[in-house]
Amino acid sequence: MSEALPRMAPLAPPYPPEIQQQFDRIMRGAPPLLLFRVMASHARAWDKFRAGGLLDPGPLSLRQREIVIDRTCALNRCEYEWGVHVAIFSRAAKLTEDEVRATVLGDANSACWSPGEQALIAAVDALHLRAALSDEEFAALSAHHDEAQILEIMLLCGFYRTVSYLANGLKLPLEEQAARFPQ
Repeated sequence: MSEALPRMAPLAPPYPPEIQQQFDRIMRGAPPLLLFRVMASHARAWDKFRAGGLLDPGPLSLRQREIVIDRTCALNRCEYEWGVHVAIFSRAAKLTEDEVRATVLGDANSACWSPGEQALIAAVDALHLRAALSDEEFAALSAHHDEAQILEIMLLCGFYRTVSYLANGLKLPLEEQAARFPQ
């Protein structure tokens, strides 16, 4: 991590056993992210955060899920969370360098996206800008996604907007291994 400190102190090790178990489950043995350590220092906030976290796979493919998360974080200028997701998941999600770049610098019309992914990006953009989908945007999304997937897309957009508020509002320094926004 960088030398900067967040606005709220993170929980320091050794962690209480229950928190350590939660970190281990979420991080699969890797050290806990700074965001998780800050949230875990406040029991109610940590419990609510984990309850709404959508950390399970859900009805979207990993690729679709990461496109939604990366685009949402990019639109919210949250380099912290975008960088963590790109570093950890982009390879497994089979996102190319052009696609990762397009989550920040592109839009739904970027040539790298398939028609289904274009509808996905357009929906994320609409939810970010207007907190709504037009009938046309919903129809385009419905052509490629079922109802459970559409609900998951909306939930992910809302949750990662909240994560962006937290990371940006707390001025979390970027994780050392995280990706950085393309210029």
